[in-house]
Amino acid sequence: MRPHVSTTTGLVGIRTGGVWIAERLHAELKLTAPTGTLDVSFYRDDFNAEGLKHEVKPSAIPFEVEGRDLILVDDVLYTGRTIRAAMNELFDYGRPKSIKLAALIDRGGRQLPITAQFLGAAIEVPANQSIELKRDVRGKLSFASSEN
Repeated sequence: MRPHVSTTTGLVGIRTGGVWIAERLHAELKLTAPTGTLDVSFYRDDFNAEGLKHEVKPSAIPFEVEGRDLILVDDVLYTGRTIRAAMNELFDYGRPKSIKLAALIDRGGRQLPITAQFLGAAIEVPANQSIELKRDVRGKLSFASSEN
């Protein structure tokens, strides 16, 4: 990832796991722009059917989006619908020069033509299971899977 970013690249994490990963990447990449955070709850295409699944927190993009290269960060890439929602929300802040996607895990099962340019690992997860990034009180990250 390092060769594809400059100090002014904007890093935007999707709540919750994507924010944790973005915070770590920000420090490793020594970026000057602060990390942005998105809560895409109201931008999801299943909002009317599903409602809110967690406490909604405000999104915060503390830098100018217009004309900037962005890296959108998520923990688990699955159907692509969360990424679509995040891109819709990003455009409410301005028109970025480019958006690249970084994901820690790609579990397959895409419903939209979305792929990560930066990926930690691709794993197979059965459709009846979910996978979630967790963070303990010391900040250690781990994955947990559960039956749907």
